[in-house]
Amino acid sequence: MGGRTCGKVPEVKPSLRSQSRDDLLAFLSEAGEPDYRAGQILHWVWKKRVRSVAAMSNLPSSLRAELEARFSLDELGHVRTQGAPDATRKFLFRLHDGQFIECVLVPASPALYGEPSDRRTLCVSSQVGCAFGCKFCASGLDGFTRNLTPDEIAGQVMRAEELTRQRVHNLVFMGMGEPLANLENLLHAIDLITAPWGLEIGARHLTVSTAGLVPQIRRLAAHPRQIRLAVSLHGATDEVRDLLLPINRRWPLEDLFRALHTWNEHKKQQITLEYILIEGVNDDLGQAALLARRARRIHAKVNLIPYNAVAGLSWRRPPPSHCRSFQDVLSRAGVRATLRIEKGHDIDAACGQLRLRQEKSREP
Repeated sequence: MGGRTCGKVPEVKPSLRSQSRDDLLAFLSEAGEPDYRAGQILHWVWKKRVRSVAAMSNLPSSLRAELEARFSLDELGHVRTQGAPDATRKFLFRLHDGQFIECVLVPASPALYGEPSDRRTLCVSSQVGCAFGCKFCASGLDGFTRNLTPDEIAGQVMRAEELTRQRVHNLVFMGMGEPLANLENLLHAIDLITAPWGLEIGARHLTVSTAGLVPQIRRLAAHPRQIRLAVSLHGATDEVRDLLLPINRRWPLEDLFRALHTWNEHKKQQITLEYILIEGVNDDLGQAALLARRARRIHAKVNLIPYNAVAGLSWRRPPPSHCRSFQDVLSRAGVRATLRIEKGHDIDAACGQLRLRQEKSREP
């Protein structure tokens, strides 16, 4: 389908799932309805998770008619689920305009999350495609299409829970797209996700991952919620990072780490530096020593991820023994470093792979 650059969503009725309590109070005031109806509507949408306004049986028929006229209640269409032996599940969803997104449900690793093994983390998408062109990633291979709306972001959690009949405990905004390039919709979605009338997932269980959008990191640092931050670093020098992440040419490492110092001044949670290990590219042990130095500067932990192969790209993951040697350099330097035991490698769990395959399959 080729790269696309349109960032606008086709004109449709706003989703009822994107409405906050204040939004509904304004609507009800205009409609001449009492304020308590807002709580009833929110309960139907987020707790009962109804699929139609008609199901909201304790609302008067006149209000239901007005809601149906003003709002949509579309849900993400489930296209496919792929599962791995380790219980990782990858979901492909169709949006109202026919675009595809994906998210991945990962069972917790106690070594990585420090939590019981029955905890589940959902990696969600924030955009259809991606405009940032990270060289190792499948998300941007077909270009950028558009931002996801707040209900489409939060809706991934709802659909994953419905499909698995399991509670999601942690969210990582680390799927398709660059979350901080869709900051307004991301913050709105976070409000829906953390609200007591919404999905009711605590802010400390939310991690936003970024390739390094410095102004947006500073803005998110000033946000009152104690959200966690993960940075897709993947190189300890500008030379290596320039090769893998084009965004580094705009905001090189010194600019990025100044923004991370600002983050530490505002937030209590420890920053995570994500580092995908790619054989012969960024896995030199000299990079490990430099990475340790940078991590200590901001008291960060490091999550090492052996490269997850992407069809059409020539990168390879290093041997397990070399990955452990890289981790050992960090550990000896006093940096907390986890080596991710890869989950979902056999279900194309790297960001964007399932969506890309679906897009290619429908080309003429």
